[in-house]
Amino acid sequence: MKLSVKKGVALAMVLSSVMMSSAHALTVYTAGPGSLAKGLASGFEKKTGVKVNIFQATTGKVMARLEAEQANPQADVLISASWDTAEDLHARGWLLPYQSANAQKVPDTLKSADYVAQGVSALGIVWNTKSGTPEPKEWNDLTAPAFKDKVTTPDPALSGASLDLLIGLQNGMGDKAWTLFDALKKNGMVVSGPNAQAVTPVMQGAKAAVFGAVDYVTYGNIEQGESLKVIFPASGTVIAPRPMMILKTTPHQADAQAFVDYVLSPEGQKMVADAWLMPARTDVQAKRPLFTELNLLPTKSDGTSERSAVLKRFNTLFTQ
Repeated sequence: MKLSVKKGVALAMVLSSVMMSSAHALTVYTAGPGSLAKGLASGFEKKTGVKVNIFQATTGKVMARLEAEQANPQADVLISASWDTAEDLHARGWLLPYQSANAQKVPDTLKSADYVAQGVSALGIVWNTKSGTPEPKEWNDLTAPAFKDKVTTPDPALSGASLDLLIGLQNGMGDKAWTLFDALKKNGMVVSGPNAQAVTPVMQGAKAAVFGAVDYVTYGNIEQGESLKVIFPASGTVIAPRPMMILKTTPHQADAQAFVDYVLSPEGQKMVADAWLMPARTDVQAKRPLFTELNLLPTKSDGTSERSAVLKRFNTLFTQ
């Protein structure tokens, strides 16, 4: 009799913990590699027993969903592909301050009081090695006659990283940056949609190169046998840190903090590296060049006014 009571109590405790685990499911909204998000969710669940629900989409769609759910917030943790997102949400008071102990190995430039980089990508030239064109080494190589009508670029209105590249080049080159953009326009460079839309015609051979492509997607394509090469001009480029943050409205603060800890753990950062991103931590190895090996252009601006002015000038140039 006592044994069956003990069994009953044990079973009730197991059921209770399962119910608590499902009741405390964490909801993570993320832009970027879906396979990485699933891997992190699975690893975290194995470690903690806490289930993670993932909504994965472009940064634009993730932000649109966040805005639409303001009256009834659903997300606990947000991982964006744009550092601007974190700065904007910080300014709006939406974020819960948290500094993970695992962020000690993350450089100061990649963290703040309430957000931290999950990982980092960089922008470069993506070149089709079978295109019959000479291998470009610098941004202005794409203005050569060999690349006439053979270059694409992501739309900076849809990609914060692409806009950062424009700002970085302007900060680094001054008016010569606009001479470069004008020469690219005259050489037939096409402004595509998001990053994938710019890379696809190059991968298929219809175009020869992308000006300012996000690198990690192409590294994955190369691993699958595509005839592509990622080139970082020695004159400089920009990086695109992917900020991770906890929403102030989360009812699961402890679980959300534990998830951030897990992503920044050596195990989580190895998953980031396996997705061809640069880990945010400096003590985790990567399969690709790290930001410490690149010449980085300054992207600091005086706020949204300068960003919108650069975007407007670029759009005007390419819609003439």
